[in-house]
Amino acid sequence: MTLPSLNLLLQSILSGIFIGSLYGLIGLGLGLTWGLLRQINLAHFGLVFLGGYISYQMATVWHLDPLLALLVVPPVFFVVGVAMQWVLSRFAITPFNSLLVTFGIAVVIESGIQAVWTADYHRLESRYNAMKFMVGKLYVPIPELLTLVLALSLSFAVWAGMRYTDVGKALRAMAEDGPIAAAFGVNSRTMSLALAGGCAALAGVAGVCVALTFALTPSQIFAWVGVVFATVMLGGLGSALGPLIAGVIIGVSEAVTMAVASPSWAPIVSFSLLIVMLLFRPGKT
Repeated sequence: MTLPSLNLLLQSILSGIFIGSLYGLIGLGLGLTWGLLRQINLAHFGLVFLGGYISYQMATVWHLDPLLALLVVPPVFFVVGVAMQWVLSRFAITPFNSLLVTFGIAVVIESGIQAVWTADYHRLESRYNAMKFMVGKLYVPIPELLTLVLALSLSFAVWAGMRYTDVGKALRAMAEDGPIAAAFGVNSRTMSLALAGGCAALAGVAGVCVALTFALTPSQIFAWVGVVFATVMLGGLGSALGPLIAGVIIGVSEAVTMAVASPSWAPIVSFSLLIVMLLFRPGKT
């Protein structure tokens, strides 16, 4: 094993921060539905990639700026999330059943993506791909920087909303003790619909970021499940800032591992961190 140069190590850490922020952005909506609605929503990953494909369509076929997708996709996905939650709320779904049901929805989304865009790789080519600047000897790509800014902004916005607004307090009360919250006038049905819509909108934002940075293929929907699950579990269910912090830790750990050892060792890092966390914090996830 050959130790990398200092510049390569610093560039790897920077890349890890960028990919970690994407992990955190994807995990933000997943963790909120899991922690507050008690739903393990695998359809979230399908929505992320559907958002990526829609931004690809807007940029490549309709020749629009891909960043315009940030104005189009989240509102549309909010409605989709509300509709999905409305259907799920009609049935008494346990967390395990929600895992199975939303897995089926994710498979349906994957099949729909293949039907429209085929199973081939697609790359969103835009003027942002080549945009980068240097800080010292380090390269900072604009798409990755945009992902970091969005992840930070949305995570802190959700944190502030959950902490200081009446809606956020109502959601936390509903998750803590639904019947008591209802006795104090919290409409759990409305709150659940709003939260599910907001999390679906977050999935749309994450999908645009994925499309700006990575090549798209439907089979990748489930390739992200493991590392994002680790991010959510490490960051804490229902936490707004936890997934971002955990995502950066995992991203940096993976990037440094790839620089020092080999890329094949990188996945071991996130799951080793998850196993250690589960062993020492078994009742705090």
